[in-house]
Amino acid sequence: MLENREGQRVPNVTFKTRQGDEWVDITTDELFSGKTVIVFSLPGAFTPTCSSTHLPRYNELAGVFKKEGVDDIICMSVNDTFVMNAWKADQESENITVIPDGNGEFTEGMGMLVDKSDLGFGKRSWRYSMLVKDGVIDKMFIEPQKPGDPFEVSDADTMLNYINPQASTPESVAIFTKPGCPFCAKAKKMLADHGYQFEEIVLGKDATIAGMRAVTGAETVPQVYIGGQHIGGSEALESYLSEGQAA
Repeated sequence: MLENREGQRVPNVTFKTRQGDEWVDITTDELFSGKTVIVFSLPGAFTPTCSSTHLPRYNELAGVFKKEGVDDIICMSVNDTFVMNAWKADQESENITVIPDGNGEFTEGMGMLVDKSDLGFGKRSWRYSMLVKDGVIDKMFIEPQKPGDPFEVSDADTMLNYINPQASTPESVAIFTKPGCPFCAKAKKMLADHGYQFEEIVLGKDATIAGMRAVTGAETVPQVYIGGQHIGGSEALESYLSEGQAA
């Protein structure tokens, strides 16, 4: 049975991390002392749920969490530092601090180390999240013990709802672009100037013209979506923003 450790201090561990070309030791005191920190722990970097939903949503809501007094968001996994750093770069999750619990010491100290040998993973972390204040666990969300990899309560929205049920989340914004397009650069600047975080879908890298046409019905870039609404190109975006629709 996985134990809820609310009210207890986090385990005292030194993590072996790689920063640039140097090995850097990071202690739990450095991570948690005097801070309000969210930790979400998962079975493995590059795995489907972790990459498609768990990490990206915490990264997306990082600004909202900061406004609610959260100093840092830590992603923990029983992986080595090279894997964690590569995953963070691949996911473009600049708002998340990735911590490699390579030997599973922190996870074992949390009582969350589980055997996933049936998947060839060996010992890994059960999926959970927690809010830690000055090294003391304030709240834990532990996924139910059922077969597979349940993902029901450790998500970013559940954590945000615990911290502040009235907090508003930003609208999802996506923009189709292509390299060297001045209108795309203009549209991205307008979005940034109006406080929008956006996902950029680059033609030739992330999508094809045919794919964009299937989604937007258009063949020119940029094409902008805000909150599920197709805005259009840079001129349409400028009109939309000038009408007081900015974030």
